[in-house]
Amino acid sequence: MYNNSLLTRSVRYALMTGAAAAAFTTPAVYAAEGDEIERIEVTGSSIKRTDMEGALPVTVITSEDITRSGAIDTAELIQQLPSMQGFAVAADSVGGGGGSLQTASIHDLGASYTLVLVNGRRIAPSTSGSTIDLGSIPLAAIERVEVLTDGASALYGSDAIAGVVNFILKDNFQGAELSARYDKPQETGGESWNGSMTFGFGDVDTDGYNVMLSYTHDEQEQLASKDRDFAKTGMIPFQNNGQDYFFFNGSGNAIPANARVREAGGDWRAFNPYLATNGSCAENNSQVGANCFFDYTSTIEIVPESSRDTVFLNAQFEINDEMKLYAEAIYAKNSMTTRIAPYPTGYFPLPASSDLVSTYIVPHLTDAEKAAYDAGNLDVNARWRALPAGNRTTEYDTTAVHLVTGLEGNFGEFDYDFGLFYSSNDRDQDYPTGWLIRDKFVDVVSSGAVNVFVPGSELDAASAEALAPAIYHGNWNTTKVEVSGLDFKGSLPVFEMPAGEAYLGFGGDYRMTSYKRDISEANKNAELLFLSTGDVYDLERDSYGGFVELVVPVIEDLEITASGRYDAIGGVDDKINGFTVNDTLDDFTYKLSARYQVTDELLLRASYGTGFKAPSMLGIAQPRQESGVTSDSYACPFPSGDPLAQYCLSGRSQYSVFTQGYANLKPETSEQYSVGFVYAPDSNFSITIDYWNVEMEDQVSSLSEAQIFGNPALYRDLFTTKRNLATNEDELAIIQADVNIGKSKNSGIDWDVRNNYELGWGDLSTYFVGTYMMESEYTLPGTDDVFVSSMGKFGENNSVTFRVISQIGATLTTGDFQNTLIAKYRSGYQDQFQSKGGCAVVTYTNGVLGDCVDIQLRVPSYTTFNYQGRYFVNDNLSVMAGVNNLFDKAPALSLRGGGSGHQVGYDPRYTDSYGRTYYIQADYKF
Repeated sequence: MYNNSLLTRSVRYALMTGAAAAAFTTPAVYAAEGDEIERIEVTGSSIKRTDMEGALPVTVITSEDITRSGAIDTAELIQQLPSMQGFAVAADSVGGGGGSLQTASIHDLGASYTLVLVNGRRIAPSTSGSTIDLGSIPLAAIERVEVLTDGASALYGSDAIAGVVNFILKDNFQGAELSARYDKPQETGGESWNGSMTFGFGDVDTDGYNVMLSYTHDEQEQLASKDRDFAKTGMIPFQNNGQDYFFFNGSGNAIPANARVREAGGDWRAFNPYLATNGSCAENNSQVGANCFFDYTSTIEIVPESSRDTVFLNAQFEINDEMKLYAEAIYAKNSMTTRIAPYPTGYFPLPASSDLVSTYIVPHLTDAEKAAYDAGNLDVNARWRALPAGNRTTEYDTTAVHLVTGLEGNFGEFDYDFGLFYSSNDRDQDYPTGWLIRDKFVDVVSSGAVNVFVPGSELDAASAEALAPAIYHGNWNTTKVEVSGLDFKGSLPVFEMPAGEAYLGFGGDYRMTSYKRDISEANKNAELLFLSTGDVYDLERDSYGGFVELVVPVIEDLEITASGRYDAIGGVDDKINGFTVNDTLDDFTYKLSARYQVTDELLLRASYGTGFKAPSMLGIAQPRQESGVTSDSYACPFPSGDPLAQYCLSGRSQYSVFTQGYANLKPETSEQYSVGFVYAPDSNFSITIDYWNVEMEDQVSSLSEAQIFGNPALYRDLFTTKRNLATNEDELAIIQADVNIGKSKNSGIDWDVRNNYELGWGDLSTYFVGTYMMESEYTLPGTDDVFVSSMGKFGENNSVTFRVISQIGATLTTGDFQNTLIAKYRSGYQDQFQSKGGCAVVTYTNGVLGDCVDIQLRVPSYTTFNYQGRYFVNDNLSVMAGVNNLFDKAPALSLRGGGSGHQVGYDPRYTDSYGRTYYIQADYKF
């Protein structure tokens, strides 16, 4: 049986001697003389052992480190590690592709290449692939986190190319623990609070059993764009190199509406009636040619509202001295509500006989258009922003369940663990308000009941009442992912070497995974404006694999580990259509690693291995389906006379996007190696440096929207059309399809430097950790030999790979007081290039807009400081207060048009949207 105090001491010892390069660690603590440190298992190996100084770089975050981090939830805890970048944050769900997920991504390789485990086992993903939502893992139940920043497919199978994040949950807990926290930004909006209760009964070591129950509730208030100066508008005057400029990211779906007219058989002419009448656009609009573009940014929420309830149960029963029965259960119910700008209507027809046409359109017609109007041969459309319908609101309600039961123990020196597991992730996507029912909406606006040609301030209650029946309320789709199976692993000494015993580890697992998606009646009937019918799925596949691991002490102080694994991923069964889409995919991966204890103070380590990632089920089996609209607006990419030009929208517009899978996708593969050292001359100082290198082939990729629109000749086959059911006309759209064409090269250095000082009147512990990215390049989608990079710039993939991310922290302990200061640094980068042709930026002189220009800003480095003070009132009660973003560092200006959500003027993925935030927390144990 495990001794918890001994386990804690051995973990802490490992932290300072370098088995774990932790982002937050505590001082070294050695086992007391006479204590027996029992064998434990560390992420990256299946073999339990007393020596935790391994050949692989593992970051260990203890419960104390979690408290000092100031993190409010599991996602924030993981995403603040310097080795993490390229993950999804909550803000990605505000009009972006986040889908309510918050993920982990090691070394910017991507969330789908980072394997997330709970107690060493997989949990159900939130997608048809392997992406895990960190929001389903309760922070209060975590004992520690082990982050392996090296590939581990040879042990864990698919998806571990970048590494592994393993959450070790509390067990054998006795007593009770209550915790409550409240966070309040200095400025308006974004408040949050959480509370947790944990109870434990029995001690496995003395009573033969333990049952632990933990409950957590989290509540996050939304943050509106108007509540932060850096986010409140998409109309931004700024200076660069002494010149004044004006940036505008708006939408042609304006309020008051833009209009377009055409004579039968002629071309469309677009203009804004309000502009033509008044000489300027209405408030929150900007003139673009003869049209007005709406500042939609002013209406969005930049951080979504969310709430979460999580229950964790852990039970252990000692059958005898050599065997223990265990069971664990997690139930998490998460809700996220995102609100983006009111519905953009696109062009919809107005009857020529309408009073709106005679009042607002006819006075601005040319003579030829007036003649066509009089003859009944004039087509009239309007493009509006349905402000009276309110913000488009999406609710993601997710229920996650994870159940495990098994036996672990030992027969002599043979350690084993056998388990059965079931895990599910059930998500409803609902539209409670703000979304328009196409036919009802067209009827209302065509009737003139809502005057789309006046400013929003002039729309009365009758307009909102007339529009109310056209607003949809209800579910849109439901997805459910289920994973069930069994696994087994064991380890034992197999033979004696002069330098010690050689250990063998082995095991295997079987998983059945299903992905089901159903849609509402409104979805089936394509009732909402612009939204096509979604696809219904019932996909299933099984997989199995087995591994073997051998640790051999070749000579004294030199140990070599070899491991290999075979995996078979079954074909995707389409249960609805009754066929299997593809054949079984299999792969063999291996890993060799070595550690050499040169002296008592110096450890050298290295590894080399291969990895693979199986394609997602939708990546293989998804038919072409609508996937929203482009995140940026684009001018027509085809010249007049080109057959596709007739399908373009007027001016710069957002276009529909389709995605689709590919039945012949192959697994993505990798080769990787790492080499590093740990130097710890005493128990107070250590330095760890690891170089890592990962190269991937057969990556599944698709062209970005910017690439497709940027080279329409090369990618002409990726343009298609989509029928606008309001106008009954075809409009231009693009296709983003998955194919195995990608390669990538990635390398960098992770470092960790720590020192502890005994000051006589107190103890000071410091650390300096970080990641330096040396190489991060990938083949341009659509090519197999043209490499591009997002290193230090907003790249082709609409994101940034930061050259340096680091942290410096210090904790001063004096008696019952503890003070922690942490500085977080992220290097600067080149912003997204804004071209003269795109005309998103113009010169700006004395309030007058000028010519379109080419421009690319430099976004400076970003550093924030967090402070936390903690007072241990007694052995049972502690209170702490802290300030995140102590100096209220605001995000720098970014002119990005693509990337994550609908936020404009900054990038929420890389900065703090809240500003200076105060929090207080109390923890009570009894």
